Amino acid sequence: MQRNDQTLTTSFYGTSDVSLVDFKESCERNTPVEGYPLAKGVVSNVVVYDGDDIRQHPDSARAFQDEMANVLLHGPGVFAVKRFFADTAVIDEMSQVFEDILEAERGFGAGDHFGKTGPQANGRIWNVFQKSADAAPSTFVDYYKNPLLQLVSEAWLGPHYQVTAQVNIVRPGGEAQVSHRDYHLGFQQPQETARYPLHIQQMSAMLTLQGAVAHTDMPIESGPTKLLPYSQHYPLGYMAYHDPSFQRYFEENYVQVALEKGDAVFFNPALFHAAGANKTQDFHRSANLLQVSSTFAKPMETVNLAHISQIIYPYLFDAWRHSALSDDEKSSIITAASDGYSFPSNLDTDPPIGGLAPESMSALLKRALDSGWTSDEYQVAVSQLQTKQQA
Repeated sequence: MQRNDQTLTTSFYGTSDVSLVDFKESCERNTPVEGYPLAKGVVSNVVVYDGDDIRQHPDSARAFQDEMANVLLHGPGVFAVKRFFADTAVIDEMSQVFEDILEAERGFGAGDHFGKTGPQANGRIWNVFQKSADAAPSTFVDYYKNPLLQLVSEAWLGPHYQVTAQVNIVRPGGEAQVSHRDYHLGFQQPQETARYPLHIQQMSAMLTLQGAVAHTDMPIESGPTKLLPYSQHYPLGYMAYHDPSFQRYFEENYVQVALEKGDAVFFNPALFHAAGANKTQDFHRSANLLQVSSTFAKPMETVNLAHISQIIYPYLFDAWRHSALSDDEKSSIITAASDGYSFPSNLDTDPPIGGLAPESMSALLKRALDSGWTSDEYQVAVSQLQTKQQA
């Protein structure tokens, strides 16, 4: 039986149902450049956009989002954005923050879901999103105010998404990861995945967006992410990626796209991928791995957004007072640094007065900044909000 989106007719499948033949049929396609008119080109089946072009055409933002969503859902499943950061100075500032955190942790955050562990492993910082806000609030604001992060995230997830981030530094000689899919079901064993009906497996890929911002140049020999375009279309892929025959096919057919510092790549979490091996002698490849979650999903890491918003509030207050941020930058940093969804809440103590939902943390943060509240006033208000939301 051909196992593709059109012919799968039951809900539950096991590991014996995976088919490498059907997987190949899903993957072996070409990306027509004419299918993505807003892109600058296609490299190794990966659609490539130019961040400067997006910034220079704000009226076309929705058109870019529509095309990007098409890439992730119907197309190759991955696109790159050259010059995702217009100014790489903030990349360097954040990279120094990463180095300071990594030194302070001395291996506390070591480990990799799909890579080698131990003293020779690559560098990893878990929940660097919150840690960087604690360590350098002003740099955090400068970094996450990037409007392109909001544009790309909303293209796949819609509004009120939540950002988490993990730093991955692949040292010279660092080994490649095993090919895999990502969170949610990418972090489950195939027997556990088989307990979920197929429609839930396919839906899970729509709840997160995977991304990586290059904090160094990433020539091919340094091992940028290995990607298998179109592999997200295979419906049984969350079970199949564990299979050695699928892993061999990946190794024989993956592509890589060289990146420069400040570029970014984003992909459907169901895409088969893996960090590449760093074959250089002296080059440390560094990336900030972004995992953006739909407001309707459970993110991978616990992030205290109330804490982050309070830590950075003085810097936001100054930026608002001096008109230092554009409207897009304001929206981007508020979305990244606070919870834009009103639920779950305790509707007895936090009723939806004046609308269908109670005020969210993001709405409260914006109201506080627009009204010129002090840090103490915002701290009291967000604490009251958290108290009201408790059962």
